[in-house]
Amino acid sequence: MPPSPQKHLGCYPRTRLRRTRRTVWSRQLVAESRLAAADLIWPLFATEGERRREPVASMPGVDRLSIDLVVEAVGEAVALGIPAVAVFPSIEAELKTPDAAEALNPDNVVCRAVRAIKTAYPGIGIICDVALDPFNSQGHDGLVQDGRVLNDETVALLCRQALVQAQAGCDVVAPSDMMDGRVGAIRDILDGAGFVEVQIMSYAAKYASAFYGPFRDAVGSGAMLKGDKKSYQMDPANGAEALREVALDISEGADMLIVKPGLPYLDVLRAVSQTFGVPTFAYQVSGEYAMLKAAVANGWLDGETALLETLISFKRAGASGIITYAALEAARLLQRH
Repeated sequence: MPPSPQKHLGCYPRTRLRRTRRTVWSRQLVAESRLAAADLIWPLFATEGERRREPVASMPGVDRLSIDLVVEAVGEAVALGIPAVAVFPSIEAELKTPDAAEALNPDNVVCRAVRAIKTAYPGIGIICDVALDPFNSQGHDGLVQDGRVLNDETVALLCRQALVQAQAGCDVVAPSDMMDGRVGAIRDILDGAGFVEVQIMSYAAKYASAFYGPFRDAVGSGAMLKGDKKSYQMDPANGAEALREVALDISEGADMLIVKPGLPYLDVLRAVSQTFGVPTFAYQVSGEYAMLKAAVANGWLDGETALLETLISFKRAGASGIITYAALEAARLLQRH
């Protein structure tokens, strides 16, 4: 029988684990996980108009931006070394319809934002959300009929939405709807149209969470939502089911994966990254961000330290990177550390 590894770990007083913690340089040398600006993806909310900036009340520090200001914001991200941004739409209520037709408009605010960003900063990655909730008058990620969210009919529409985004110039489409079979269908339509290089970053394990409220405020879907999303987003009680969802998405052609929300699902993030070895990203969602900002505003937390500690926890759990509304703030902090 081989010797137990424990026999080689030493014991006090000959072994003192505090030795390597004593100085900054030593802590840096032995750090098991590292966080850098290159690990961050910054979500942005694009809206109509010029020089228009609308603060999102439930997300302090986050604004809806007209496309010209989106481009300026992306310039800040580029300067800080952030490699990618995710573009979400905030459209006028009259454009939200039961058939979510605006999602298919090649001149919708997302497509115009993508083209403007690529013109100004061709080297940055652009991720587009593939889902209908910002465009659907009932606030759901799919088409609704008699109170039921339709799967296959929704997938057909999502394929057309993804194609419009790819034609606009995005680098990654990110289906966040949690319909069955949508990754494979999107891969087929992209490949068939010649967009074989466009990546799919699947929201493979997206839970029906209470932490999405501020995001729904930002895109204007919260007040319109009829019922809940529990029939298609995952049950927070389930972990093994996430591995089945991930396995299906990988088999259908997903290049990258997302676990959403982030902090309440670190166990799922760890299991997915260890089981599959596919690039997996944590999404620090709007509710997580809002809670942190509220605690800081009340003087209950040191905001800078708490932010970096939270982000490094995602890396420690196995995340390849993190989608966070605090990406700019974090990147600036990392420059100082």
